[in-house]
Amino acid sequence: MPILEGEGITKYFGGLAAVSNVDFSVDRGELVGLIGPNGAGKTTLFNLISGALVPKSGTIKFNRETITGLKPHRICRKGVARTFQSVKVFPEMPVFANVLLGSTFGRSTTPSATDAEGESAGLLAFVGLLDVIEEPAKSLTLANRKRLELARALATKPQLLLLDEMMAGLNPTEVSEVMELVVMIRFMGITIFMIEHVMKAIMNICDRIMVLHHGEKIAEGTPSEIANSKAVIEAYLGE
Repeated sequence: MPILEGEGITKYFGGLAAVSNVDFSVDRGELVGLIGPNGAGKTTLFNLISGALVPKSGTIKFNRETITGLKPHRICRKGVARTFQSVKVFPEMPVFANVLLGSTFGRSTTPSATDAEGESAGLLAFVGLLDVIEEPAKSLTLANRKRLELARALATKPQLLLLDEMMAGLNPTEVSEVMELVVMIRFMGITIFMIEHVMKAIMNICDRIMVLHHGEKIAEGTPSEIANSKAVIEAYLGE
């Protein structure tokens, strides 16, 4: 059963179609990858799903409820959380406070202070940051800022998690560690829709992959089908 659906999604910037008549769906419990060359429209699509942008046309549904045009905080409180291509943390605030904000303000119901603090500590332990909870977020390495952003997203208790290039800029060891985290999150019952350029990750952990090129969906299928798709190979490598 789809948890997320989009039909005819279109978004223009000036005269350029960043996303053009894209249909998509993500089933509950699935781990779906979204790939495509730079400028293909991937992050724009995530911005449309999460409410940062409003489509020119088309409909987006979450749990069969139309969310097109809702404000980001309302979509988050319905159960859609995300990370960003350029990591967005509150740099001057301690690591713990960053996650506590997600727990306190990112849900449809506000937990007690005790519960929020306990859950925040648990999530920081889960992503491997428990030993730096009092450090300002700006002091963290790129890999750890990405982990912090992930913990804050999880603190909102999402049903659907949108991951935008979680592995970009990481070394091979860090990539493998993040892959393990993503798989564990999926086993927690959270549906994952992820943009990624690290093909090792996409091909090894995704159930299904969708490919955008010049704002249009050009392919969709299993990792094996995508790896052997003539249209996908041409999009990345040229004719």
